[in-house]
Amino acid sequence: MAEPILEVSGLVKHYPLTRGILFKKQTGAVKAVDGVDFTLAKGETLGLVGESGCGKSTVARLLCNLERPTAGSIRFKGEEITRLSGRALKAVRRNIQMVFQDPYTSLNPRMTVGDIIGEPFEIHPEAAPRGDRRRRVRELLDVVGLDPEYVNRYPHQFSGGQRQRIGIARGLALRPEIIVADEPVSALDVSVQAQVINLLERLQAEFDLSYVFIAHDLSIVRHIADRVGVMYLGRIVETGSDTQIYDHPTHPYTQALLSAVPVPDPAAREHRERIILTGEVPSPTDIPSGCRFRTRCWKARERCALEVPALAVPEAFRHTSGPAAHDSACHFAEEKQVVPVEEHGNGPG
Repeated sequence: MAEPILEVSGLVKHYPLTRGILFKKQTGAVKAVDGVDFTLAKGETLGLVGESGCGKSTVARLLCNLERPTAGSIRFKGEEITRLSGRALKAVRRNIQMVFQDPYTSLNPRMTVGDIIGEPFEIHPEAAPRGDRRRRVRELLDVVGLDPEYVNRYPHQFSGGQRQRIGIARGLALRPEIIVADEPVSALDVSVQAQVINLLERLQAEFDLSYVFIAHDLSIVRHIADRVGVMYLGRIVETGSDTQIYDHPTHPYTQALLSAVPVPDPAAREHRERIILTGEVPSPTDIPSGCRFRTRCWKARERCALEVPALAVPEAFRHTSGPAAHDSACHFAEEKQVVPVEEHGNGPG
Protein backbone atom coordinates (compact mmCIF):
# COMPACT_ATOMS: atom_id res chain seq x y z
CA MET A 1 0.00 0.00 0.00
CA ALA A 2 1.03 3.59 -0.62
CA GLU A 3 2.29 5.72 2.26
CA PRO A 4 -0.65 7.35 4.08
CA ILE A 5 -1.04 11.08 3.59
CA LEU A 6 -2.43 11.46 7.14
CA GLU A 7 -1.57 9.40 10.23
CA VAL A 8 -3.39 9.87 13.54
CA SER A 9 -2.08 8.06 16.61
CA GLY A 10 -3.28 8.16 20.22
CA LEU A 11 -5.23 11.39 19.67
CA VAL A 12 -6.64 12.79 22.92
CA LYS A 13 -8.61 15.94 23.71
CA HIS A 14 -9.74 16.56 27.29
CA TYR A 15 -11.52 19.75 28.34
CA PRO A 16 -10.80 20.55 32.01
CA LEU A 17 -13.65 21.13 34.47
CA THR A 18 -12.78 23.79 37.03
CA ARG A 19 -14.29 25.18 40.23
CA GLY A 20 -13.77 28.60 41.74
CA ILE A 21 -13.48 32.15 40.42
CA LEU A 22 -10.18 33.62 41.59
CA PHE A 23 -8.42 30.36 42.42
CA LYS A 24 -9.57 27.81 39.89
CA LYS A 25 -9.14 24.17 40.72
CA GLN A 26 -9.56 21.39 38.19
CA THR A 27 -12.15 18.91 39.39
CA GLY A 28 -12.32 16.65 36.36
CA ALA A 29 -12.29 16.61 32.57
CA VAL A 30 -14.62 16.07 29.64
CA LYS A 31 -12.92 13.31 27.66
CA ALA A 32 -14.23 14.29 24.22
CA VAL A 33 -11.57 12.32 22.33
CA ASP A 34 -9.75 9.64 24.25
CA GLY A 35 -7.32 7.72 22.08
CA VAL A 36 -8.14 7.73 18.36
CA ASP A 37 -5.97 6.03 15.73
CA PHE A 38 -6.45 5.94 11.96
CA THR A 39 -4.70 6.56 8.65
CA LEU A 40 -5.86 8.22 5.45
CA ALA A 41 -4.43 7.35 2.04
CA LYS A 42 -4.23 9.74 -0.92
CA GLY A 43 -7.50 9.82 -2.81
CA GLU A 44 -9.32 7.87 -0.09
CA THR A 45 -12.49 8.73 1.83
CA LEU A 46 -12.60 7.75 5.50
CA GLY A 47 -16.04 7.96 7.08
CA LEU A 48 -16.43 8.56 10.83
CA VAL A 49 -19.85 7.67 12.24
CA GLY A 50 -21.40 7.53 15.67
CA GLU A 51 -23.97 9.07 17.99
CA SER A 52 -24.02 12.78 18.77
CA GLY A 53 -21.42 13.55 21.42
CA CYS A 54 -19.06 10.69 20.52
CA GLY A 55 -16.24 13.09 19.55
CA LYS A 56 -16.47 13.15 15.75
CA SER A 57 -16.53 16.94 15.39
CA THR A 58 -13.75 17.35 17.96
CA VAL A 59 -11.58 15.06 15.83
CA ALA A 60 -12.36 17.28 12.82
CA ARG A 61 -11.24 20.43 14.64
CA LEU A 62 -8.06 18.73 15.83
CA LEU A 63 -7.18 17.60 12.30
CA CYS A 64 -7.49 21.19 11.05
CA ASN A 65 -5.50 22.52 14.02
CA LEU A 66 -8.43 24.63 15.14
CA GLU A 67 -7.77 23.14 18.58
CA ARG A 68 -4.64 21.69 20.14
CA PRO A 69 -4.79 18.05 21.28
CA THR A 70 -4.14 17.12 24.89
CA ALA A 71 -1.95 14.26 23.68
CA GLY A 72 -1.29 12.18 20.61
CA SER A 73 0.12 12.64 17.15
CA ILE A 74 -1.16 13.93 13.79
CA ARG A 75 1.28 13.48 10.93
CA PHE A 76 0.70 15.02 7.50
CA LYS A 77 3.00 13.50 4.88
CA GLY A 78 5.23 12.30 7.70
CA GLU A 79 5.45 15.69 9.44
CA GLU A 80 4.13 16.11 12.97
CA ILE A 81 1.68 19.04 12.84
CA THR A 82 0.32 19.23 16.40
CA ARG A 83 3.21 21.39 17.63
CA LEU A 84 3.53 23.67 14.60
CA SER A 85 2.99 27.42 14.79
CA GLY A 86 3.51 30.50 12.65
CA ARG A 87 4.41 30.02 9.00
CA ALA A 88 4.81 26.26 9.30
CA LEU A 89 1.26 25.87 10.65
CA LYS A 90 -0.06 28.26 8.01
CA ALA A 91 1.48 26.13 5.26
CA VAL A 92 -0.11 22.94 6.61
CA ARG A 93 -3.52 24.56 6.98
CA ARG A 94 -3.45 25.40 3.29
CA ASN A 95 -3.39 21.66 2.57
CA ILE A 96 -6.04 20.60 5.11
CA GLN A 97 -9.29 22.51 4.68
CA MET A 98 -12.70 22.07 6.30
CA VAL A 99 -16.32 22.12 5.17
CA PHE A 100 -18.56 22.96 8.12
CA GLN A 101 -21.85 21.42 9.14
CA ASP A 102 -24.22 24.38 9.08
CA PRO A 103 -24.31 26.35 5.80
CA TYR A 104 -26.33 29.07 7.53
CA THR A 105 -23.78 30.01 10.20
CA SER A 106 -20.49 29.12 8.48
CA LEU A 107 -20.80 32.00 5.97
CA ASN A 108 -20.39 35.65 7.00
CA PRO A 109 -23.72 37.38 6.21
CA ARG A 110 -21.95 40.74 5.74
CA MET A 111 -19.66 39.47 2.98
CA THR A 112 -20.50 38.79 -0.64
CA VAL A 113 -19.99 35.32 -2.08
CA GLY A 114 -16.98 36.61 -4.01
CA ASP A 115 -15.37 37.92 -0.82
CA ILE A 116 -16.13 34.71 1.11
CA ILE A 117 -14.59 32.42 -1.49
CA GLY A 118 -11.71 34.82 -2.15
CA GLU A 119 -10.82 35.35 1.52
CA PRO A 120 -8.36 32.39 1.57
CA PHE A 121 -6.35 34.24 -1.10
CA GLU A 122 -5.96 37.19 1.30
CA ILE A 123 -4.50 34.86 3.93
CA HIS A 124 -2.37 32.93 1.41
CA PRO A 125 -1.51 35.54 -1.25
CA GLU A 126 0.97 33.16 -2.88
CA ALA A 127 -1.96 30.96 -3.98
CA ALA A 128 -3.25 33.53 -6.49
CA PRO A 129 -1.99 36.89 -7.80
CA ARG A 130 -4.17 39.79 -6.70
CA GLY A 131 -5.27 40.60 -10.25
CA ASP A 132 -6.29 36.99 -10.90
CA ARG A 133 -8.40 36.35 -7.80
CA ARG A 134 -11.74 37.47 -9.19
CA ARG A 135 -11.38 35.09 -12.12
CA ARG A 136 -10.42 32.24 -9.77
CA VAL A 137 -13.49 32.89 -7.62
CA ARG A 138 -15.77 32.76 -10.67
CA GLU A 139 -14.12 29.51 -11.75
CA LEU A 140 -14.72 28.01 -8.31
CA LEU A 141 -18.40 28.97 -8.43
CA ASP A 142 -18.69 27.24 -11.77
CA VAL A 143 -16.88 24.12 -10.47
CA VAL A 144 -19.41 23.65 -7.64
CA GLY A 145 -22.38 24.17 -9.95
CA LEU A 146 -23.26 27.81 -9.25
CA ASP A 147 -23.60 30.67 -11.74
CA PRO A 148 -20.39 32.78 -11.73
CA GLU A 149 -22.62 35.85 -11.96
CA TYR A 150 -23.65 35.22 -8.33
CA VAL A 151 -20.28 36.58 -7.21
CA ASN A 152 -21.77 39.83 -5.85
CA ARG A 153 -24.68 38.26 -4.00
CA TYR A 154 -24.94 37.72 -0.23
CA PRO A 155 -25.47 34.40 1.60
CA HIS A 156 -29.09 35.17 2.55
CA GLN A 157 -29.98 35.16 -1.16
CA PHE A 158 -29.19 31.43 -1.49
CA SER A 159 -30.86 28.19 -0.44
CA GLY A 160 -29.24 25.80 2.05
CA GLY A 161 -27.82 23.55 -0.67
CA GLN A 162 -26.40 26.54 -2.56
CA ARG A 163 -24.79 27.87 0.62
CA GLN A 164 -23.11 24.55 1.24
CA ARG A 165 -21.76 24.65 -2.32
CA ILE A 166 -20.30 28.06 -1.50
CA GLY A 167 -18.65 26.54 1.58
CA ILE A 168 -17.21 23.75 -0.57
CA ALA A 169 -15.89 26.30 -3.09
CA ARG A 170 -14.17 28.15 -0.23
CA GLY A 171 -12.61 24.88 0.91
CA LEU A 172 -11.31 24.21 -2.60
CA ALA A 173 -9.86 27.70 -3.13
CA LEU A 174 -6.32 26.83 -2.01
CA ARG A 175 -6.27 23.46 -3.79
CA PRO A 176 -5.90 21.42 -0.58
CA GLU A 177 -4.97 17.75 -0.50
CA ILE A 178 -7.33 16.86 2.37
CA ILE A 179 -10.85 18.11 3.09
CA VAL A 180 -12.41 17.42 6.47
CA ALA A 181 -16.18 17.45 5.96
CA ASP A 182 -17.97 17.76 9.32
CA GLU A 183 -21.52 16.52 8.70
CA PRO A 184 -21.77 18.63 5.51
CA VAL A 185 -25.26 17.45 4.54
CA SER A 186 -27.02 16.93 7.89
CA ALA A 187 -28.76 20.33 7.71
CA LEU A 188 -30.03 19.79 4.15
CA ASP A 189 -33.12 18.20 2.62
CA VAL A 190 -32.74 14.60 1.42
CA SER A 191 -32.85 15.50 -2.29
CA VAL A 192 -30.26 18.25 -1.76
CA GLN A 193 -28.09 15.87 0.27
CA ALA A 194 -27.80 13.61 -2.78
CA GLN A 195 -26.74 16.54 -4.97
CA VAL A 196 -24.04 17.65 -2.54
CA ILE A 197 -22.72 14.09 -2.02
CA ASN A 198 -22.51 13.56 -5.79
CA LEU A 199 -20.72 16.91 -6.10
CA LEU A 200 -18.15 15.88 -3.47
CA GLU A 201 -17.50 12.61 -5.29
CA ARG A 202 -16.99 14.43 -8.59
CA LEU A 203 -14.64 16.97 -7.02
CA GLN A 204 -12.62 14.18 -5.37
CA ALA A 205 -11.92 12.63 -8.75
CA GLU A 206 -11.28 15.99 -10.42
CA PHE A 207 -8.91 17.42 -7.78
CA ASP A 208 -7.44 14.16 -6.39
CA LEU A 209 -8.75 14.93 -2.91
CA SER A 210 -8.70 12.85 0.26
CA TYR A 211 -11.74 13.16 2.53
CA VAL A 212 -12.39 12.65 6.21
CA PHE A 213 -16.19 12.52 6.04
CA ILE A 214 -18.01 12.84 9.36
CA ALA A 215 -21.70 11.97 9.63
CA HIS A 216 -24.29 10.18 11.71
CA ASP A 217 -26.32 9.02 8.69
CA LEU A 218 -24.98 5.54 7.94
CA SER A 219 -26.53 5.30 4.46
CA ILE A 220 -24.75 8.47 3.32
CA VAL A 221 -21.42 7.28 4.71
CA ARG A 222 -21.74 3.95 2.90
CA HIS A 223 -22.39 5.79 -0.37
CA ILE A 224 -19.25 7.93 -0.22
CA ALA A 225 -16.70 6.21 2.07
CA ASP A 226 -14.00 3.68 1.17
CA ARG A 227 -13.35 2.86 4.83
CA VAL A 228 -15.49 3.47 7.90
CA GLY A 229 -14.60 4.09 11.54
CA VAL A 230 -17.36 3.73 14.14
CA MET A 231 -16.89 5.99 17.18
CA TYR A 232 -18.32 5.59 20.66
CA LEU A 233 -17.58 7.84 23.62
CA GLY A 234 -14.31 9.27 22.28
CA ARG A 235 -12.83 6.14 20.69
CA ILE A 236 -13.08 4.16 17.47
CA VAL A 237 -14.63 0.79 18.31
CA GLU A 238 -14.68 -0.78 14.85
CA THR A 239 -13.05 0.03 11.53
CA GLY A 240 -12.95 -1.58 8.11
CA SER A 241 -14.08 -1.23 4.52
CA ASP A 242 -17.66 -0.24 3.81
CA THR A 243 -18.54 -3.88 2.99
CA GLN A 244 -16.92 -5.17 6.18
CA ILE A 245 -18.71 -2.69 8.42
CA TYR A 246 -22.15 -2.76 6.81
CA ASP A 247 -22.45 -6.41 5.77
CA HIS A 248 -20.22 -8.09 8.38
CA PRO A 249 -20.20 -5.98 11.59
CA THR A 250 -18.66 -7.66 14.62
CA HIS A 251 -18.98 -5.01 17.36
CA PRO A 252 -22.31 -4.87 19.23
CA TYR A 253 -22.49 -1.07 18.99
CA THR A 254 -22.07 -1.13 15.20
CA GLN A 255 -24.75 -3.80 14.97
CA ALA A 256 -27.13 -1.67 17.04
CA LEU A 257 -26.50 1.37 14.84
CA LEU A 258 -27.12 -0.62 11.66
CA SER A 259 -30.35 -2.07 13.03
CA ALA A 260 -31.69 1.48 13.28
CA VAL A 261 -31.07 2.27 9.59
CA PRO A 262 -34.46 2.75 7.83
CA VAL A 263 -35.30 -0.03 5.36
CA PRO A 264 -37.67 1.04 2.56
CA ASP A 265 -39.13 -2.45 1.97
CA PRO A 266 -41.96 -3.10 4.51
CA ALA A 267 -41.55 -6.89 4.25
CA ALA A 268 -37.83 -6.75 4.97
CA ARG A 269 -38.44 -4.28 7.78
CA GLU A 270 -40.83 -6.71 9.51
CA HIS A 271 -38.41 -9.63 9.38
CA ARG A 272 -35.17 -7.98 10.39
CA GLU A 273 -33.95 -8.00 13.99
CA ARG A 274 -34.16 -4.65 15.77
CA ILE A 275 -31.53 -4.12 18.48
CA ILE A 276 -32.75 -1.79 21.21
CA LEU A 277 -30.03 -0.48 23.53
CA THR A 278 -30.97 0.06 27.17
CA GLY A 279 -29.57 2.61 29.57
CA GLU A 280 -28.17 6.07 29.01
CA VAL A 281 -24.98 7.03 27.19
CA PRO A 282 -22.33 7.46 29.92
CA SER A 283 -21.04 10.95 30.58
CA PRO A 284 -17.66 11.76 28.98
CA THR A 285 -16.65 13.05 32.42
CA ASP A 286 -17.14 9.59 33.96
CA ILE A 287 -16.04 6.91 31.50
CA PRO A 288 -16.89 3.31 32.53
CA SER A 289 -13.96 1.03 33.38
CA GLY A 290 -12.86 -1.57 30.87
CA CYS A 291 -15.03 -1.50 27.74
CA ARG A 292 -16.84 1.84 27.61
CA PHE A 293 -19.83 0.28 25.83
CA ARG A 294 -20.41 -2.41 28.46
CA THR A 295 -23.10 -0.45 30.36
CA ARG A 296 -25.40 -0.73 27.32
CA CYS A 297 -24.19 -4.01 25.83
CA TRP A 298 -26.19 -7.25 25.96
CA LYS A 299 -22.95 -9.28 25.74
CA ALA A 300 -21.24 -7.67 28.74
CA ARG A 301 -19.39 -10.01 31.11
CA GLU A 302 -17.09 -9.52 34.10
CA ARG A 303 -14.08 -9.34 31.78
CA CYS A 304 -15.59 -6.31 30.04
CA ALA A 305 -15.42 -4.27 33.27
CA LEU A 306 -11.82 -5.27 33.98
CA GLU A 307 -10.05 -5.15 30.59
CA VAL A 308 -10.03 -2.45 27.92
CA PRO A 309 -10.53 -4.25 24.59
CA ALA A 310 -7.89 -3.50 21.96
CA LEU A 311 -8.91 -2.27 18.52
CA ALA A 312 -7.65 -5.28 16.58
CA VAL A 313 -8.88 -8.26 14.59
CA PRO A 314 -10.86 -10.39 17.10
CA GLU A 315 -9.25 -13.66 18.12
CA ALA A 316 -12.07 -15.67 16.55
CA PHE A 317 -11.25 -14.28 13.10
CA ARG A 318 -7.45 -13.97 13.21
CA HIS A 319 -6.87 -17.14 11.24
CA THR A 320 -9.44 -16.38 8.55
CA SER A 321 -9.35 -14.10 5.52
CA GLY A 322 -13.06 -13.33 5.30
CA PRO A 323 -14.72 -9.89 5.61
CA ALA A 324 -15.26 -10.39 9.35
CA ALA A 325 -11.48 -10.27 9.90
CA HIS A 326 -11.27 -6.53 10.57
CA ASP A 327 -10.47 -4.41 13.63
CA SER A 328 -13.09 -4.44 16.38
CA ALA A 329 -12.68 -3.43 20.03
CA CYS A 330 -14.79 -6.17 21.64
CA HIS A 331 -13.84 -9.15 23.82
CA PHE A 332 -16.77 -11.18 22.49
CA ALA A 333 -16.95 -9.98 18.89
CA GLU A 334 -19.01 -12.08 16.50
CA GLU A 335 -20.27 -11.53 13.00
CA LYS A 336 -23.91 -10.57 12.60
CA GLN A 337 -25.67 -9.47 9.43
CA VAL A 338 -28.12 -6.82 10.58
CA VAL A 339 -29.33 -5.25 7.33
CA PRO A 340 -30.01 -7.58 4.36
CA VAL A 341 -27.54 -6.91 1.54
CA GLU A 342 -30.23 -6.60 -1.10
CA GLU A 343 -31.96 -3.85 0.87
CA HIS A 344 -29.00 -1.43 1.11
CA GLY A 345 -29.57 0.35 -2.16
CA ASN A 346 -26.90 2.79 -3.23
CA GLY A 347 -27.69 5.61 -0.86
CA PRO A 348 -28.13 9.14 -2.19
CA GLY A 349 -28.04 9.84 -5.87
